[in-house]
Amino acid sequence: MKNKEYEPIKTIYYKDERNDEFADDNIVAKEIDENYVYVDKRLRWRFLRFVSYRLIAMPIAYLYCKIALHGKFKNRAVLKKVKKQGCFVYGNHTQQIGDPFIPNIALCPKSVYVIVHPNNVSMPGLGRVTPYLGALPLPSNLKAMRNFRDAIHTRIKDGNFVVIYPEAHIWPFYTGIRDFPATSMKYPVELDAPSFAMTTTYRKRRFGRKPRTVTYLDGPFYPDQSLPPKSRAQALRDQIYETMVKRSKESDCVYIRYVKKEEE
Repeated sequence: MKNKEYEPIKTIYYKDERNDEFADDNIVAKEIDENYVYVDKRLRWRFLRFVSYRLIAMPIAYLYCKIALHGKFKNRAVLKKVKKQGCFVYGNHTQQIGDPFIPNIALCPKSVYVIVHPNNVSMPGLGRVTPYLGALPLPSNLKAMRNFRDAIHTRIKDGNFVVIYPEAHIWPFYTGIRDFPATSMKYPVELDAPSFAMTTTYRKRRFGRKPRTVTYLDGPFYPDQSLPPKSRAQALRDQIYETMVKRSKESDCVYIRYVKKEEE
């Protein structure tokens, strides 16, 4: 970058784009076993979900996206194509705080649930609240997997959005799209449900060094029923990945530079 204002603030060297993590949260994750309750049907839980999500989290998410990220959202009209149907949304994982908030605003007014690492429900204090905000932690063992799967089916059946960050690990302000496996498409294929790509890009600001976010929505994408399940997942993955790569080219600045170690 010739513009000194947008020279990267630092360079991060990585070895493996699928497994390297740069969140630096140092949280000890608790085990999500078969006793973890993913779907609580009690009136008390639903009341706390409404208060936590609609009355507290949504205003905070709006202010954070507006003030901290200077965020904009584009192509939201594509969401109208699915009306009240439950959908999956795939996003690039580039904001430690922003990524839980961006879907809430981008996908409003539908309720949003996010598949997360167990870290997100293991934080002291806040970890007790995140389930009310829509956190669906990945199971720690096979016995818990059935409950996790049933929860996803329930949330989709009820007409909600289920958000997945298939890159799995946070790379702050990364402007590319990292490779992710076709297994991320397991549930849309299983449920024959529509999916959207949600790509956050980084754009220069007139004032200030930190870039603003512009988040694009694309879709809906459907599993190709003419293919066997494994090929169906791969085809859906390729379609969403290629769409995200294309959108990522809208970024026009690099705030943090990522370099593979072999390139040193």
